[in-house]
Amino acid sequence: MLKNVAALLLDEVHPFELGVLCEVFGLDRSEEGLPVHDFAVVSAEGPTLRTHAGFSITTEHGLERLEEADLIAVPAGSHFVAREYPSEVLDALRRAVDRGARVLSVCSGAFVLGAAGLLDGRRCTTHWRHSDELGRRFPLARVEPDVLYVDEGQVITSAGTAAGVDACLHLVRKEFGQDVANSIARRMVVPPHRDGGQAQYVKRPLPRTPCDTVGDTLAWMENHLDQEMTVDQLAALAHMSPRTYARRFQQETGTTPYRWLLRQRVLLAQHLLETSDDTMESIAGRTGFGNAAALRHQFVRSLGTTPHAYRRTFRGPSEVPEEIGAV
Repeated sequence: MLKNVAALLLDEVHPFELGVLCEVFGLDRSEEGLPVHDFAVVSAEGPTLRTHAGFSITTEHGLERLEEADLIAVPAGSHFVAREYPSEVLDALRRAVDRGARVLSVCSGAFVLGAAGLLDGRRCTTHWRHSDELGRRFPLARVEPDVLYVDEGQVITSAGTAAGVDACLHLVRKEFGQDVANSIARRMVVPPHRDGGQAQYVKRPLPRTPCDTVGDTLAWMENHLDQEMTVDQLAALAHMSPRTYARRFQQETGTTPYRWLLRQRVLLAQHLLETSDDTMESIAGRTGFGNAAALRHQFVRSLGTTPHAYRRTFRGPSEVPEEIGAV
């Protein structure tokens, strides 16, 4: 049973991510019949730590407090992506996992777990802005950039900022059941479970890759997303054979014509959902998906959420036209 929890802090810790851990595991909710944890904030670099927000945190607990923890949680911090970590911190994390404890990271806290070798051979995640770097620094880790959190048993990693809430509530749900997780979520005024993944929050501007031979057709595709198009048609526009065009397209863009086109259509759909009152059928037509059902299918496949849920997330319920509320 999860009873003893330690939040492991390094210099320039982010207060919000630390606050998530304190809110879920550090409050006494015994009057509501909810479990109480022996919670401690542990400093890895002296009794007083700076936060990136300009104030300091002082704690009486050092690394020795980690030895009794059932869960060690590592919140994000500034420069975690590039900095080095004290060897005694990494040793303490490895010992914890060796003795059966769990570790959990919020956002860039995953880089601390990676430096300890705890991500090797495991699925993991972090904030979408850092996922490529996490994979580069720790090539044995199996980074999943589109999810809110990953539970690999003893090692749990979560994506950016608020995804730490999702991961913590998931762990509470796993340990104490749905009712306890729901009660804590109500106190925090957050959903006990969010649909979709962090793909829907990634800002993906239209790529402007220098292309020697297919650049003109990319521009044409971008301006005709509502139209059907084939490789044969695109190859003819580029004055190439279909086989040569497909090969050049892959070389210059890193993907296939179909995948490039699908990505641009989803990007346009996202833009229209955020900025217009167009119906789903209208957006499906403008983006080349043909109908609302096809739009929904591809949107869920690409972003892990429905077009309607996406619109509610980025515009708010009061701004969503009632006409399209059922899609």
